[in-house]
Amino acid sequence: MPGSMFFLLTAFLSLGPALVPAATYSLSDNFVGDGFLSGFEHQAIADPTNGRVTYVDQVTALADNLTFASSDSFVIRTDDTTVLAASDPGRNSVRIRSLKTYTTHVIVLDIRHMPQGCATWPAAWETLESDWPASGEVDIVEGVNDIDPNASTLHTSSGCTMPSSRDMTGTATQLDCDTAVNGNAGCGVEVDKSNSYGPGFNAAGGGWYVMERTDSFIRVFFWSREDSSVPDEVQNGASTVNPDNYGTPYALFPNTSCDLDSHFGDNNIIINLTLCGDWAGQDSIFSGAGCPGTCVDYVNNNPSAFTDAYWEFAAVRVYE
Repeated sequence: MPGSMFFLLTAFLSLGPALVPAATYSLSDNFVGDGFLSGFEHQAIADPTNGRVTYVDQVTALADNLTFASSDSFVIRTDDTTVLAASDPGRNSVRIRSLKTYTTHVIVLDIRHMPQGCATWPAAWETLESDWPASGEVDIVEGVNDIDPNASTLHTSSGCTMPSSRDMTGTATQLDCDTAVNGNAGCGVEVDKSNSYGPGFNAAGGGWYVMERTDSFIRVFFWSREDSSVPDEVQNGASTVNPDNYGTPYALFPNTSCDLDSHFGDNNIIINLTLCGDWAGQDSIFSGAGCPGTCVDYVNNNPSAFTDAYWEFAAVRVYE
């Protein structure tokens, strides 16, 4: 009997780890409504991407209605009333950064609306600015001038590349993540759905982006608000999530030719809206999107064009 009990106990213990979902994460931060005001700081800094914006502090943003919150909504936007002279600083806008930093985690972005229009360059991303690019950068949502689809992109120091063949539904762009390569284009993956960005995203009522970061891989999922396949735990803000149950991601960044542990450190969450700048303001990209004139002139003289240049979040949830 003692030998049989030992055998059974050994068998049970050997099976034990398999019974525990290895990829289950618990809710650590739930930013909803006013929670954004206490969990994020407004960065009144010069735009690192040389955009035609002036980022304002929280007091100014609240006073000028560039930031506002309700019980289930948080909005940040750019000024849409002021005509700018060429000598004026850029159009007032908002850039927020989480007070906390994160390493291994899952982030769920529940977005109802993202900025749209010519000259817009919205981004929701993670990095540690004081240690960039050594601590890496993950762009979850980013694009310019309403050009769809969304692309999720890594930016790193040298020595991080991605394989051309991966188990994902999206389309890879550049494979080298090094910021020194190809004008810091990074290694991106485009979503396989046009309603993942810009007017198409907004017309559907928004959607959900989920990014999971580990030392073995980084992967990103997307569901439109109209997509019935969105997991209940994502849609309803559950207390735990398990991305292993979400199917194939549209973006997968494995550690096969990139030591993610050494290329990524503690990162803040950053959400911002710039205008023009190093990407959206390039003449070929601005005019190629069907936008008139030059980007800076457009921003200066057309404030009403930015009425839809706003983010609205139902929630940002972080699981660790």
